[in-house]
Amino acid sequence: MRNIADTIRRLNVNRMPAGIVDAGGSTRLKALADFGQNPGELRAWHYIPASFKPGSPLVVVLHGCTQTAAGYDRGSGWSELADTHGFALLFPEQQRGNNANLCFNWFNPGDVGRGQGEVESIRQMLVAMSARYPIDRSRTYITGLSAGGAMAAAMLSTYPELFKAGAIIAGLPFGTASTIPEAFDRMRGHGLPESRALAEKVRKASGHAGSWPAISVWHGSADTTVDPVNMEAIIGQWWHLSDLDDAPTITSLTQKHQCRTWRDANGVACIEAHTIKGMAHGTPIKTGGIDGYGAAGPFVLDVGISSTWHIADSWNLITETERQKVEAIKPALDGIGANDARGGDQAVGSVIENALRAAGLMR
Repeated sequence: MRNIADTIRRLNVNRMPAGIVDAGGSTRLKALADFGQNPGELRAWHYIPASFKPGSPLVVVLHGCTQTAAGYDRGSGWSELADTHGFALLFPEQQRGNNANLCFNWFNPGDVGRGQGEVESIRQMLVAMSARYPIDRSRTYITGLSAGGAMAAAMLSTYPELFKAGAIIAGLPFGTASTIPEAFDRMRGHGLPESRALAEKVRKASGHAGSWPAISVWHGSADTTVDPVNMEAIIGQWWHLSDLDDAPTITSLTQKHQCRTWRDANGVACIEAHTIKGMAHGTPIKTGGIDGYGAAGPFVLDVGISSTWHIADSWNLITETERQKVEAIKPALDGIGANDARGGDQAVGSVIENALRAAGLMR
């Protein structure tokens, strides 16, 4: 166990994920005031585009450490996308009084237990948004980067009935740490519980008896801040919650971007895992083209792949017209023929199984 001095030193040098810092610049977001008792003492921002219509969906976006809601929005481009497609946005924001580095406290049991702390504050924000705007509550989604991704996993676990789907970017599984030293160890991929035990943590978090939200997981293969084994742990955690295919299928494969998909007996995609080859810690974006949104910056990485657009598309938030335009210009599979792509199913299945076993997450 590391001592407190080591923990403080690590915090001071920002070993937790960093990102775009909002230096007081202009923002498109508006404050969401008086949303509830706010036991987690978070701030709330929201964005309702001019194109919003009654019955539109809501997307919750969680920033990473050292980031602000406005800064992460500018980087990821979510409000730009909302302008085009008409959905509402909610941006919970951490305060320095809770965490000196503005990290959501995903590792603090008092902040990730149902009815408590930060997760309860975010739930109250959702209730307020639904009361003030004609949102389709059955189409509520959540995404986040790093500590925000870990908090998104916590929301999906503690309040699964509120969300149709979620996307975890460079994040960690729910319920893996209860102290700051444990959090750093899990970020390095050390001490992660076996995947069945991880799934049981999700089951016990809410007592939920219905279907589980679909999830997508995004991670760079060169991430040295949050080890990519955490992506495999998230997959294992949610795979054990449902009766899904043993092996994934490849739905997208380019030189940089590999997507694995696990489906249920009805063919519905329940888990998607996106690996960006060679990418470090951060949110993958694309700043040019039809599907380009946001602006590159620290830990918001222009790798020519827009996670913002792809996540929204997987949630059916993209218009069919735009989807067809993007499909028309999609690059060919870099020298990989159809037979090669199909043959990758078994190989990819072996890859995840080997990774989970190596991490002690699967037997």
